[in-house]
This record gives sequence, structure tokens and C-alpha cells, in this order.
Amino acid sequence: MMNFKNLYIKNMVCDRCIQSVVSVLRENEIQFLEISLGRVRLTDKMDLEKQIQIENRLKQKGFELIVDKSNQLVNSIKNRIIELIHNPENQGKNKSFSEALAAELNYNYAVLSALFSKQEGITISRFILIHKMEKAKELLSYGELNISEVSHELNFSSPQHFARQFKKVVQITPSQFTVQSNRQKLDTI
Repeated sequence: MMNFKNLYIKNMVCDRCIQSVVSVLRENEIQFLEISLGRVRLTDKMDLEKQIQIENRLKQKGFELIVDKSNQLVNSIKNRIIELIHNPENQGKNKSFSEALAAELNYNYAVLSALFSKQEGITISRFILIHKMEKAKELLSYGELNISEVSHELNFSSPQHFARQFKKVVQITPSQFTVQSNRQKLDTI
């Protein structure tokens, strides 16, 4: 039977990040079964020398291997939140973020929340809100959706609630937001 090992990688926030990690693995002839945001499932365990080589190459591309289990869990929380915001259809019908995270990571949400807050210095709810606002800025900058449609797309209870939250995080109203406004890179949040 094959040994499986998971590599947990920090700063993977999009499909381009996945492609970048795939290229590092291929150039180092590392076989893997699957890759998703923040995680690579290898076909065989990697020796320490190869792991150091991969770690150094990933650092050159702005990624970081995560060894500590609690860091791995926090990274999994972050990656799942980003996936849910950018692909809300994957959240599951009528599931909240807390329900989706608890079910997928197989932990009580209170445990996840406490660990996340301790390590990141902000709550999961705040992290979600910050990322929703970055997605809102992206959607608004395209000019294809109006404020009400963006509010609906991001599952806010009303356009007014969305506008209040937007102003709280971005410091301007959605109406005042323009394409020239600076959006943050997801991996820096």
C-alpha cells in the first residue's frame, strides 16, 4: 500500500497559485494525487532532503510549507473561506460559513474560532468580512453588477447591510468606490 503525505502550503489563494505549485512539483519530479488551495496530497512520503529543496523553491515563489498542525488547521480555515467566497455554490444549500467549516474540517466551530483568533489576532467573522469586501471591490470594479446585485452575490441580508459593512471595512461607500481604488492582494490579508 502506498504512503500518502499531505504538504500544507501557506499563501495559496487562487488557481494561479495552484499552477505555480504544480510547476515546482513537476520540475522536482514530485508525484502527487491531488492539489487544492493550501494542500498537496503526495503519492509517496518525501525524504527530508527533497522536502528542504521543495521548501526553498516554494519560498522563491512566495509560498511557505507549514509544518505545525495548528498552523495547518488555520491555513485550511483561510483557504476554505476564500474558496467559499469565490465559489459560493460550494458552500452547500442553506449552510453558514461556520457550519461549512465545521463539517469540512471535522472540528467544532468554537474550537476552530478560538484557534483562529489566537493565531491570527482577528475573528473568523472579521476575516470573512474582509475577504467579502475584497470580492465586492473586485465585482464593483468590473462594472457589470450594481450594488444590489453584489450584495446578493455575497449573501448579505440587504443592500443596506452590505453598504454599511463595505463602508466599515473600505472607509467609503460602494457608490464612492471606483476602479482606481486600491485592492489588496489576497495573500497579504
